[in-house]
Amino acid sequence: MTTDVVLTGDHVRLRELRASDAAAHRRIYTHPVLTRYLGVERMTPEAADAAFEATLRRRDEHPRRRHVFAVTGRDDDTMAGCVGLLVEDFGRNAMLTGLVVLPDGAARGHGTEAGRLAMAYGFGPLGMHRIWAGHRHDHRRMREVMLAGDMHPEARLRELFHTQGTWHDVVTYAALAPRWRLTARPHEREILDLADGADTVRSDMGPLSSPVPLAEAALAGG
Repeated sequence: MTTDVVLTGDHVRLRELRASDAAAHRRIYTHPVLTRYLGVERMTPEAADAAFEATLRRRDEHPRRRHVFAVTGRDDDTMAGCVGLLVEDFGRNAMLTGLVVLPDGAARGHGTEAGRLAMAYGFGPLGMHRIWAGHRHDHRRMREVMLAGDMHPEARLRELFHTQGTWHDVVTYAALAPRWRLTARPHEREILDLADGADTVRSDMGPLSSPVPLAEAALAGG
C-alpha cells in the first residue's frame, strides 16, 4: 500500500502525483520552452500521457527507487511543477531530477525551495548520504538554483545526452548529508526528523526494478 507523502515549505508543498495531475504534466512535457533544457526531447501529448501513467504505476514498486512529486502552492493544491528523486542502486546516493516550475503557477519563483524540500526527504526518511544533480552547461540560471540548494560543483560531463539535434555537456553538483543538515531551514528540519519514525533505504537494495534512461536522470531543469 502506498503512503502519501506531503512535504510543506514556506511557500510550496510537494505531494505525490495524482491522476488529476495529467493535464499539468502534459503541459510541462509538451511545452517548447519548459523542455528546452531537459534531458529528454519535447514529447507529443500521447507520449507525455504514457510517461505520466508509467510514473503513477511506479509508486507501487518495492523497493521504490523513483519518487516524483507534484509541486503546488502552500495553500493551492493545483500542480504547478514537478521534481523527482532517483535512488541509485549502490551506496546511499540519489539524483535530484526533473525540477520544473510552471511560469504562471502558484510555485513560480520557488523552484529552489521545491528542490530543497525534496533533498530534505532524501536525506531524512530515505536515508541518503549523497544527493547530486546536474544542468545543461548552457543553462546558466540553474547554477544559482544549485548553489542556493547548498549543492557544490563537482564536474562537467562531456556530451552526456543528445536532444534537439546536438550533444550537450552537463555540469554536476552534489550535497552530502552531514553538511547539508547544518544549513537546513525549519521546515526542512521537520522533514529530516521524519527519519526517526521511517524505514530508511538500505544500501543493499539491489538493482533498479526497471532501467531509467541516463538522459532523464541526469538533468534538473526549470
